[in-house]
Amino acid sequence: MGLKMLVVDDEPLARSRVRTLLADCTEPTAEIAAEAANAAQAMEHLRRQAFDGVLLDIHMPGADGLALAQVIRTLPEPPPVVFVTAYAEHAVAAFELEAVDYLTKPVRLERLQTALARIEKSRMGRLGAGESEQEVLVIQDRGRTERVPVTEVLYFKAELKYITVRTAARSYILDGSLSDLEDRHGTQFLRVHRNALVSRRAVRALEKHFDAEEGEGWAVRLNGVEESLAVSRRQLSAVREALAS
Repeated sequence: MGLKMLVVDDEPLARSRVRTLLADCTEPTAEIAAEAANAAQAMEHLRRQAFDGVLLDIHMPGADGLALAQVIRTLPEPPPVVFVTAYAEHAVAAFELEAVDYLTKPVRLERLQTALARIEKSRMGRLGAGESEQEVLVIQDRGRTERVPVTEVLYFKAELKYITVRTAARSYILDGSLSDLEDRHGTQFLRVHRNALVSRRAVRALEKHFDAEEGEGWAVRLNGVEESLAVSRRQLSAVREALAS
């Protein structure tokens, strides 16, 4: 059985384009179970039947997509929402409303397929009752917005006015404060230096290290990346405790 989708867009051609793309999607497959041209029509459909996901435009007559998404969140069993819009500037607001993805028009088949996979994952997660919601970082990167699970982050490193967010796959740039990240995720991350936090689960080894500026000292190695990170004398005992635990 494919995903049963509600498509909400005031433009008939846009809905037709989505219908055509959905017909070509696989793993998971999907079908349009209902269409709506505005928020009021969408809510009528949502009251009458259950959907596996909603493909939602933002700019529409009357209540816009962001307002509709807020109402959807209040439903007893809210379906996952994917925003589909011509405007990239609303991505952060969309993810704050817990959207599972954000697609910009014209939508490509592979991006729609990725969004459907996220809907399926979210749906299965809801079926697995009791599973805690995954924390994510919303990162603006090269004109696109990405949701990076905090559990995938190996380290945060402050550099000039930005923070490097490193996963095993790649690096991102985040505009923020290392102290704020430590306050929010301190149970998962360990401060090893004034400019770095490392994932506690990724710490592999503590070793001697020579730095041209600071001289001989210590560095920590992490699973998943080749580079090591300097450990300050002040944080040395905490790193040793983390390795011993």
